[in-house]
Amino acid sequence: MWLKSLVVASCLQLGFVGVAQAAGPFGSVNVGNWIGGAFSNDETGAFSHCAATTPYANGVILVVSQNAAGTWSLAFASPSYRFNKGENAAIDVTFDGQEQARLYATAYQSNMLTAVMPLNVVRTFQKASLMVATAGRAVLNFDLTSTGPVIAALANCVTKVKADGLDKAGDFTKIAAKPQPVPDKQTPPAGSKAARAKSGTGFVVSANGHIVTNNHVIDGCVGDIKGNLTGEASMVLRVVSSDANNDLALLQAPSTATFKDFARIRDRSIRSGDSIVAIGFPFHGLLTSDFTVTTGIVSSLSGMRNDSRFLQISAPVQPGNSGGPLFDATGQIVGVVTGKIPALRIAAVTGNIPENINFAIKTGVLRDFLDNSVVPYQTAEPKAELKTTDIAGNARPYTMLISCNAMEQADAKR
Repeated sequence: MWLKSLVVASCLQLGFVGVAQAAGPFGSVNVGNWIGGAFSNDETGAFSHCAATTPYANGVILVVSQNAAGTWSLAFASPSYRFNKGENAAIDVTFDGQEQARLYATAYQSNMLTAVMPLNVVRTFQKASLMVATAGRAVLNFDLTSTGPVIAALANCVTKVKADGLDKAGDFTKIAAKPQPVPDKQTPPAGSKAARAKSGTGFVVSANGHIVTNNHVIDGCVGDIKGNLTGEASMVLRVVSSDANNDLALLQAPSTATFKDFARIRDRSIRSGDSIVAIGFPFHGLLTSDFTVTTGIVSSLSGMRNDSRFLQISAPVQPGNSGGPLFDATGQIVGVVTGKIPALRIAAVTGNIPENINFAIKTGVLRDFLDNSVVPYQTAEPKAELKTTDIAGNARPYTMLISCNAMEQADAKR
């Protein structure tokens, strides 16, 4: 009951910054877990603002508002907050581990901090999948599911109420769209783009369901990106951040998914000649639906042209292994499988077909990427060596098939 009351109160309190007296909601904004509508100023009865709010498991309620003057606000509310009215705080927000901004918030109510959002922050907030908010020592994660349509609905709310009045408030999530012409032919012409299935591998690196894979595994995906643990139903994953230069991507499972087991990253450098185990889903749909396990050694501590970001490994890998975990003999992560040498291209130049020359991204690069994405991963010291069967068994609960539909050029000559 307290949650519903606080949600309603939070919407009421977000009119012009500092005005707490409001009535509503008039009409409705209902997108995903976001609820809200239009509100009026209690003293004058005039339209004040449109707001929507959603609660999080961390105990914080997020509130987004646009007032009649067009100013956007973002508020953090909680029954546990005890602010002095007028107290100020700086809140640093990071979106998808990349774009950052500093918001300056004020406690107009004892249980809520409210900050004005500049338009550039609103646009980023609208597109992002994850927001990390830091104030002092407090660090909070917010899944920004449905923020795109809720921002659009609030903007529509302000526009409609200003034009038609509060008495005609309705469902502000219904936004008129221009009819799209129906194509004469359903077959894509030559040179256009067509969807194809693609897949790779990923592995869970935190109890919060953060999943590492290669950027090239998800690059070009349209629609949902799905993850499958062997023998379990698929789940829709969202992109948290990506790094095309280092070929890394971070995905996250739905909040309803739980992971008791996840990979630990080796906290000590690996050496040339050390044994390694690669696990992944090569040629999915053609070979087994289960993951495959290959073994080998670290052949070199650098990749092509002495690129120190990579390991060269002898364990065989194929298309579909990309993004998969590379383990040492104790079962700790020592790299992310990223690809193999282009054998036919090398053969055309040298006359010889190279064998067992494959590459993995080093853990130093991986850890920098995870740190920048504010992921609570864990490290571990190498322990006693395990049998390959045990390493594979331990990896089963967190090694995942990643799949999606991607766009490719349609070619009439195929």
